[in-house]
Amino acid sequence: MTQTNRNSFDMTKSDFASLHTGGSPLVLYNIWDAGSAQAVANAGAKVIATGSHSLAGAQGYEDGEHIPFPRLLETAAQIAQAVDLPITVDMESGYASNIEELARNASELRDVGVIGCNLEDRLIRAGGLRAIDEQAERIAAVNDAGLFVNARTDIFLGPLMAGEDPNRGELVEAAIERAASYRRAGAGCFFVPGLSDPELIKQVCDRIDMPVNVMRLPDMVSNADLTELGVARISYGGAPWREAMAGVEAAAKEVFA
Repeated sequence: MTQTNRNSFDMTKSDFASLHTGGSPLVLYNIWDAGSAQAVANAGAKVIATGSHSLAGAQGYEDGEHIPFPRLLETAAQIAQAVDLPITVDMESGYASNIEELARNASELRDVGVIGCNLEDRLIRAGGLRAIDEQAERIAAVNDAGLFVNARTDIFLGPLMAGEDPNRGELVEAAIERAASYRRAGAGCFFVPGLSDPELIKQVCDRIDMPVNVMRLPDMVSNADLTELGVARISYGGAPWREAMAGVEAAAKEVFA
């Protein structure tokens, strides 16, 4: 059974929400275990954030809820023991097929010292997106369990992963519709991974009544430019883990050459 976090650090959900301010974004250099959490904390991070792809990959699993939730929970507890900073965990779509299980998973994360989570609207096994009302119900359950919800929509990431251009006006309109419903359900931030066009990012920031989170992508404008656009949270996703593993592999090749 996973231990409750024994660190001295404590933060309310409203305190955590106050870190998300347009024009002064919270920057998250995503980590995957206790050791990488300590390294990022030592570098000056304000918040520790896991990435689902990197956390799963570090333990030999594919992304997409292939890592068992107890393993995810155990890793979250280890991170909470290792650092004295607020922690937000990418719980993908919640590792749950029903609301009761979802609420229980969120409560268990809160019990080990996690303050926030990503919760996405992608149907991981079936593909596509959940209906707006269904996803809003899931957001409400996680919010009620005590976690700050960073509501991720895969409206843009889906097309990007399929090799299509995600920077399209009609997708922005669909995202804005979802954002309104997710905010009413209790989401504290709206995550739009895959969107990279500055004008469209600004539209999202200007038109929804909620902080906006973007994910850094190659050739995206700088963090300073994203700040000017009104972004409140910037995530690095799986890039730090991929770069670290590439460095290990390159060093090992030199050894074994």
